[in-house]
Formats: sequence, C-alpha cells, structure tokens
Amino acid sequence: MDGLEKIDFNLDKQPTVKNSPSIPKVNDNVNSKAPLMSKRRKNFSLIGLVKSKKFLAFLFVVLVLVLFSVFGVYFPAVKTYKQAKVAYADAQAAEWAIKTQNVSLASDQLAKTKTDLDTTQKDFYKMWYLRYIPIANWYYNDGDHMLQAGQHGLNAAIILVDAVKPYADVLGLKGQGSFVGGSAQQRIETAVKTIGKVTPKIDQISNELAIVKAQIDQVDPNHYPEFIVGKKVKTTLDNVKSLTDESVNLITSAKPLIKTLPSILGEPTEKKYLILFQNDKELRPTGGFITAYAVFSVNSGVVHVDTSGNIYDLDATVPNKPVAPSPILKYLPNVSVLNLRDNNLSPDFKVSMDSFYKMYKTAGGYIPVDGIIAVDTHALVAAMDILGDMNVDGTTFTTKIDPRCDCPQVIYQLEVIADQPVEGVKTNRKGIIGDLMYAIMTKAFSSSPKVYWGPLFQAMLTQMNQKHILFYMNDPQAQAGFEGLDAAGRIMPFTGDYFHLNEANFGGDKANLFVDESITQDYQLQSDGSIVKTVTVNYKNPYQPSDCNLASGNLCLNADFRDWFRIYVPKGSQLVSYQGSEVKMTTYDDLGKTVFDGFLTVRPLGTTKLTVTYKLPFKLASNSLLPLLIQKQPGIDNFPYTISVSGTPIQQFDLSSDKTLNLKLR
Repeated sequence: MDGLEKIDFNLDKQPTVKNSPSIPKVNDNVNSKAPLMSKRRKNFSLIGLVKSKKFLAFLFVVLVLVLFSVFGVYFPAVKTYKQAKVAYADAQAAEWAIKTQNVSLASDQLAKTKTDLDTTQKDFYKMWYLRYIPIANWYYNDGDHMLQAGQHGLNAAIILVDAVKPYADVLGLKGQGSFVGGSAQQRIETAVKTIGKVTPKIDQISNELAIVKAQIDQVDPNHYPEFIVGKKVKTTLDNVKSLTDESVNLITSAKPLIKTLPSILGEPTEKKYLILFQNDKELRPTGGFITAYAVFSVNSGVVHVDTSGNIYDLDATVPNKPVAPSPILKYLPNVSVLNLRDNNLSPDFKVSMDSFYKMYKTAGGYIPVDGIIAVDTHALVAAMDILGDMNVDGTTFTTKIDPRCDCPQVIYQLEVIADQPVEGVKTNRKGIIGDLMYAIMTKAFSSSPKVYWGPLFQAMLTQMNQKHILFYMNDPQAQAGFEGLDAAGRIMPFTGDYFHLNEANFGGDKANLFVDESITQDYQLQSDGSIVKTVTVNYKNPYQPSDCNLASGNLCLNADFRDWFRIYVPKGSQLVSYQGSEVKMTTYDDLGKTVFDGFLTVRPLGTTKLTVTYKLPFKLASNSLLPLLIQKQPGIDNFPYTISVSGTPIQQFDLSSDKTLNLKLR
C-alpha cells in the first residue's frame, strides 16, 4: 500500500523501517520482550508437533490397539470364558454321575458337555488372529491344544459310558441296562456272551486318549511363571499332563486283559481257577501263609465252586518233596522239605506261582486250572463289609472289632477254629476258610446285581490296587493285562532309585496282627553327585504276649515275630553299614535288583530298629530330579513312610500301593 513500507517479521533480526529513524539495537542481556517471543516460539512448535503426521499416526495406532484389545480380545475372551464355565459345570455334573455309578445320567451329562464344549471352541476360534501376535500366540495355541484335548477326552468318556450302559444292571450300576430279565445268573450269562462286541471299543478309547496326550504334551507350563499367575496354573497343568500320561499308560496296559475278558469269564469255553487264601497275619513274601484253597469254574460269567479245603490236606498228597531251600532250613524250625504251603518264597508272585504250580501238578488232589487267584484277610473283610454277616457250619462271622485281638471278629474266629488246640482229632480245621469263601461267593453271585455288585466291584478294584488280590494266568494276554494293572504282584524294572522291603514271618504265630512298622528313607547327596541312602525301619509290638503253651489250650496269636527280611534296591548298590540284624547281612542279585538279606526278632511289648546304609550305583546330574519307585509288599497294612534329605523330611505318606516319586535332592 502507498505510504507503507514492507516489514520483515523475521524474529531473529532487528526490525527496521526504511526512511525512518534508527531503532536502537536490543541488548541480548536485557529481558525486554525476549521471553514473550520465546514462549510464542514454543507454542508454534507444539502446534506443529500436534499437527505432524507422525503424532497422528501414533494416536491412530494407540486407538486401534485399544479398540482391538476391547472388541477383538476382551469381549470375545469374556464370552468364551463364560461359555467355558458352562461346559465346566456340565463336566463336573458328568463326573459326579460317574462317581455315583449313574450311567444313564453320566451319558446325558457327557452329551451336554460335548455340546457346550463345541460352542466354547467356536467362540475361542473367533480370536484366530491371536495366533499371529508374538507372545499372545503362546496362550492362544495352549488354549487350542487344551480344547482339542478336552474334545478327544470327552469322546473317550462317551465311548466308554455308552459301552457300559447296556450292562448297567448286571454291573450293579444305576441306569436301565439291556439285560434286566430273568435271574441274576441268567443276566450275567447274557451279558458275558455279548461283551465280545464291546471289547473292540477299547481301541477307539485308546486312540482318543493318545490324541489327548499328544495335545497336552504341546502345552508348555513354563508359559505361566509363578510370579505372575501364581503357582496354581503351572501346578494344574503339570498335574493334567501327569494324569493324562497315567491314563494312557493304564488303558494301553489293560488292553490285552480287556480283549481277553470274555475268555477269562468262560465264554465260549468254561474256565477253572484255583483260589489261594493267604493269611497276611502270618506274613510271607507274596502276602501271607497259604492256608486254604478252593477251585471254582466260570461258565459264561456264572461261577460254581467245585471244591475247597485246607492246604495241609492237599500238601499231604504231594509225593517226593524236595529239600527245603536255605531260608526255610535256617529260619523255620523243624521243616526240612519244601511244602506247597511254603512255595511262595519269591517276592515276585509269578515266580512263586510258577514254583507252586509245578509242585501242585504232582499232588493227588490236582485239578487242572487256567490260573491262580490269591486273596488275603483284607479282601475277605472288604467283601463282608458289603455283604454282611456270614453263617458257616453254625458259626457266625462278622467284621465287628473283637477286643481279644483288636481286629475284625472274622479274623479272630478263623484263627480259633483253625489253630486253637482241642482234645482229640478235628479234621479239616483250616477248611473252614474255604467254606467261608464259598459262602461269600454264593451270596454275591446269587443276589440282585443292584444290591451288591457295584460296591463289590469297586471294593475289589481297591483290593487289587493295594495288592490284597493277586492274579496268575496261564493265558499270556490275560497275564500281560493283569501285570499292566499292577495286579500280578511283579517286581518291576525301573530306571532310577528303587525300594522294596519284603518280610516273612517264620514264627508260626500271627504276630503281624500286632506289629506296627514305620519306614524312613534318608538321602545324602555327595559333592560329586553320588548318593548315600540310609533306610530305617522301626518295629513296635505294644500288645501283651499270648499264652502259647499248647497244654493250656489257649490260642497262640501274639508271640515273637521272627522276621526274615530282604531289601530290594537298584542293581549294583553297595552295602555300607547296618544295625539291627541278628545275623550277618548278605548281598546278592535277584529279579534284576541287588538284595540285602538279614533276620531280626520283634517281641511282644517290645521295639526293634533296623538301619541299613548303602550307596546307589549311579550319580545324580546337577539340577536333576531323582525318580524313585517304592513297591509295596502284598498283604501288608498301609505303613507310614518318610522321605528325607540330610535329615530334613520332604515327603510323608502311608504306602497303600506302589508309589512313584520324583525327588529334589539339591
């Protein structure tokens, strides 16, 4: 415009106006309007930053991440979680139905759980994009594997329940089966004749569980550090993996038995079995002194008892008995030959029965059988707890505690009949046990299945697991199946540490009614990784001794426990020291183990302590766990065990069955 000069707004220069008087130069040290100009400069910079493309892009990314987290992760995850809770509740209901033996309800609940899990899986897969996000993909993949494992685990459960459902009535389970007409024996016969159609499904169940194992094995518990999610998640995953492995191994091991089950039950050909009663109150290596026997036949599941008697009468028909082995000559007074009743010296039931059956075939009372089943007093009492009192030959037997022995009355009464001195000759005294076994089987198999069979089936499974019932089969597949279920009394191979205490009462009395034992295993880990182990066994008999004078006519139950003991440990272990054995302990190899052999005595109102120290034949690598298998002797009670390291207890439990541990020694 005319009359005006152009002004330069460059703030870094002094303003000048042409044809105007000079303006003095601003002194840099004078705080005139410089601060105001600096503030303006900052405001201009901030506005420029806000308007910059980088900042806008940053805001956009943050907004997208927030929206993705809310709508792409949070809401789908919440929906999936809610649906998973529904599926879990149904699964719990199915588990309860199975535990209460309600097959029909279990079938319905499993089907419902399957539907809910399908929905959960569909909701979960809507978050498929998490598979491509670092770290998040760990948990997405773990969730995917767990859901797939759940699907196949449900498939296995549904196949099993559907297979059992037709036999609900026959097995004494809740639910309407297909075999409900006629007598109990007729229903059993019909069921056994059709069970061959069911056994192939074991392959389907095995295949489903194999997939479960493969999926679970891909889940990494280390993705869930304890300091973030706590110990529960990692521990739960570890337990799930362990339980899955055990289930797969159990089904795999039991397959031969399940497939031969119809044959074992006498379909299509009748089978005969020899029942041996082992009196665990007079403990022997496979569970107890063999005192009575019975032979029964099974024809399409229907059981008939052919004969029963005491072992002494059968023993009397064996000619040309061999010289007794050294432990009997050394520790069992006045016995110079090997009898049938003493033919269970090996702690491995199959090895003992191989020897027993060889001699049994020479007996005058020999009846060919397809297998041998051994039971002890624990199994006898467990059956009577369900079936109730038994009346045999005018004597009533119950499981009520008898104060004379602090044991079930049936145990005391059997000892009175079998062993109490009487005037004159009383024949077949020990045959009462065979008669009682006959009465138990007759009541069990002639009753309505719904009354007794479910509880009896469960009780017998427990007794098998605790080694109070043992099986020896001539059929290799059946034998392999029972061994897979750990129901054959075998000494097992094992990689790692191993322990089995085996004892034999060579006193002729029933001292094991009164003697308590507790066992401590203490590990000392050396600097080079070698392991020195000390085993301490404490024996205690707090009861008064019996009057064992035959002339007095009293029952001799509680007397000296003359204990021939053997400790089975990993092969190559070296005995370091011992205390408590009354003889020099010897070392030798047997059944793939090293054995420490000795003898001790526990007297009424007395205590005894056995201490054995030995060095294991291997070294433990740094930061490694030590696997340990403890095998329980058949026939014994649940003795308390303590595992310690350098005197500090790390595990305590009652040993009711074989137990595998993984020990941290460092």
